[in-house]
Amino acid sequence: MDKFRAYRIDRKDIAKDIAKDGGIVAGFTELTLDDLTPGNVVVRVSHSTINYKDALAATGAGRILRRYPLNGGIDLAGTVESSEDPAVEPGTPVLVNGCGLSETVDGGYAEFARLDGGSLVPIPDGMDAATVMQIGTAGYTAALAIHRMEQNGQKPENGPVVVTGASGGVGSIAIDMLAGRGYEVVAVTGKADASDYLSSIGASRVLLRDELDPGSRPMETAEWAGAIDNLGGDYLAWLTRTTAYGGNIASVGLAASHALETTVMPFILRAVCLLGINSVDTPRDLRLAVWSRIATDLKPRHLDRIGHTRIAFEALPDYFRQYLDGRVTGRVVVEIGPE
Repeated sequence: MDKFRAYRIDRKDIAKDIAKDGGIVAGFTELTLDDLTPGNVVVRVSHSTINYKDALAATGAGRILRRYPLNGGIDLAGTVESSEDPAVEPGTPVLVNGCGLSETVDGGYAEFARLDGGSLVPIPDGMDAATVMQIGTAGYTAALAIHRMEQNGQKPENGPVVVTGASGGVGSIAIDMLAGRGYEVVAVTGKADASDYLSSIGASRVLLRDELDPGSRPMETAEWAGAIDNLGGDYLAWLTRTTAYGGNIASVGLAASHALETTVMPFILRAVCLLGINSVDTPRDLRLAVWSRIATDLKPRHLDRIGHTRIAFEALPDYFRQYLDGRVTGRVVVEIGPE
C-alpha cells in the first residue's frame, strides 16, 4: 500500500519536528501500514473528531500517550479495508472510541488505522461515519454515564439532574440525551454567552459557574437528584454536598482539577453514589449496549446544533489550543478522507 497521511505525536528527545510544545513534537507525516501498531483489521478512516483529551495529547499539556510515537485521535470512523478477523467483514462501516487509541495504539488522525477486531463497533443502522463522530467519545461518555446512573435507579421523576461543563462535548450531548429521556436538566457553564445554546438543546435552567455559592458545610441544601460532572475539584465537592438522598453523581472529567476534597457524610447520611465513568476500557458487551442506546432511546436530537463544526484534516492543529482555552462549544468533526 502507498504512503498515507497521519498526524503523529512523539517526544522531543527522540524526534525532530517544527511544531514543538509541552515536551512533545507533533505534526503531519507520511506512513505505511508497517509503521502502525499491530492489529488484525485495517480501517480506511473517513472521519475523526477532537476531544479535550486529544488537545492534551497533541500539545503535551497532559500525559496521555503511554508510548511514542503514536498517531493522535481517540476516535475514528470509516470502512474496513481488510481483515484477518473472521468476525469482521471487509466493507463494514465501523467506529472505534477509546480502546487505547492515541494511548497505546495508533489513533484516528490518519487515513488508515490498524486495529484489533474486538475494538470495532459496527456503525448502528440509521447512522453514518460523520454522525457517529459528531457523537464520538464525548457522546459515548455521556451515554455511558446516563446508562450507569439509570442502572443505579436514576429516573426523571426523582428530580433535576445538573450537568457541569455544560457547553463542552460531553456536557452538550448529556443535556440533549437527558432532556430527550424526560429529565429536567440544569446546565452549569463558565460561558455567559452560552445560555441560549444550552436552552436550545434541552437545559431548563442555566447557572454560571462564577455565580455559584459552593458553601462550606459538609452538606448543603439538597438540590439535585443526580449530576454529570466534567470538572472535578471544588465543583465535584459542591455536588457531593448538594445532591439529594439516593442521587447519583457520574464523574466523567477533570477539566478544573483532579483533586476532590469532601467528607463521607453525603455518602452515609444521604446515600449519595459517586460513579466513576471510564470510556476507554469499557467491556465490549457494555460498549455495544451503550452504542445501541445511542442509536435508539438516547439518540441526540440536536446533533446539527451540537456538532455543526466540520474541519478539513489539514486544519486539525489550529483547534487544539481552543480546546485547552475553553473556547470551543459543542463538537468538532474532522474530515480525514472520503467515506
